[in-house]
Amino acid sequence: MTKLRVLDLFSGIGGFSLGLERTGGFETVAFCEIEPYPRAVLAKHWPGVPCYDDVRTLTADTLQRDGIAVDVICGGFPCQDISSAGRQQGMGDGTRSGLWSEVARLVGELRPKFLIVENVAALLSGPPKQPGGWFGRVLRDLADIGYDAEWENIPAAAVGAPHRRERVWLVAHPPQIGHAGEFLSGSCAPRNEEWQTGAPLLPPYHDGMGQAEDSYSIREGDGFSEFMGELNGYGNAVIPQIPELIGRAILQAEGLSQ
Repeated sequence: MTKLRVLDLFSGIGGFSLGLERTGGFETVAFCEIEPYPRAVLAKHWPGVPCYDDVRTLTADTLQRDGIAVDVICGGFPCQDISSAGRQQGMGDGTRSGLWSEVARLVGELRPKFLIVENVAALLSGPPKQPGGWFGRVLRDLADIGYDAEWENIPAAAVGAPHRRERVWLVAHPPQIGHAGEFLSGSCAPRNEEWQTGAPLLPPYHDGMGQAEDSYSIREGDGFSEFMGELNGYGNAVIPQIPELIGRAILQAEGLSQ
């Protein structure tokens, strides 16, 4: 089976790549993460996979020179300036959430088959003085480079996490790929009634010896320190089971399911 090659932006400790690679149909070929602690975690779990340090300087030319081809771009761009718990400064130049522009630029340069994006639920509703304006900006930028999109609010509770953690998930692609609805509202995506129960929608992770593990506990030997970097890394990570669900839906729609 030919795997889809993933460029993981704003990688954190690798939750996106972990979930996508668990499908068996995706392979991360490059990361981009600026913070030292998550970079160390990525180096431990994905040795040999290059990790670029600044999305603002990463270009299609750079990847081509390094021999890296990309089918999928994924990432959760910074939420600090759009989160209801943050500064609400929006997505303009100079804001951290404004780094969305770099995602759109790379999509335009690389023309991947798929873009998968995650962010806080406030992306849909804000800013307060122009409800929907932030997400309208995202959709407009994608339309300008010729990408269709579909989105859904999928909380962590949808995959059995003991907290709600509502997040917007978006899948975008060129129109010739098909209908984006196949990837988020198709048979592999959770239904609203399932979100309310908090019942797991995927089998539990395993330790490699047939024993199920709690996906939300810290495991000895995983390479995480006892310091604040560990807590920040977990707090900023996506729930890997959600990109796994989305990845399985993409593979099914593409006829690549194992």
